[in-house]
Amino acid sequence: MTEKLNNLQKKINIKFKNLNHLKKSITHKSYDALNNYEKLEFLGDRILGFVISKKLIELYPNQKEGTLDKKLASLVNKNKCLEVAKTIGLEKFIFVGNKNSKTKVENKIIADSIEALIGAIYYDKGFDVSEKFILKFWKNFINLSAETIIDPKTKLQE
Repeated sequence: MTEKLNNLQKKINIKFKNLNHLKKSITHKSYDALNNYEKLEFLGDRILGFVISKKLIELYPNQKEGTLDKKLASLVNKNKCLEVAKTIGLEKFIFVGNKNSKTKVENKIIADSIEALIGAIYYDKGFDVSEKFILKFWKNFINLSAETIIDPKTKLQE
């Protein structure tokens, strides 16, 4: 377990003061019903939304709120969280199922875990480090947000 946590810290380039925060962020309730990522996910989701909202306003100061809202939704949804988590390889680190058996990690769990990881980084390192983490791993997606697709037939342009 310690090796897994150390490898994840290296992967994200953040050294936790309290490894329990990191462990909790990658622990699904099927593995540990009491000490799991659900509350960290709740917190991380809010931090992610705030950081991305702030960045979008900085990048697109002249765009209307409705356009910014669509950009935000495209950057913080479960699919985008899953994409980011997969770039990290987060699925290899998540604890799921019975401690004695191998359980497949579902995409929803992977997406939830990236939000929980953001919450854990916030608790352990504060807002600045969690913001840097988000901006680093969402950077390419934010850069692609110049064009917002509402649906396959409709595009909003700057």
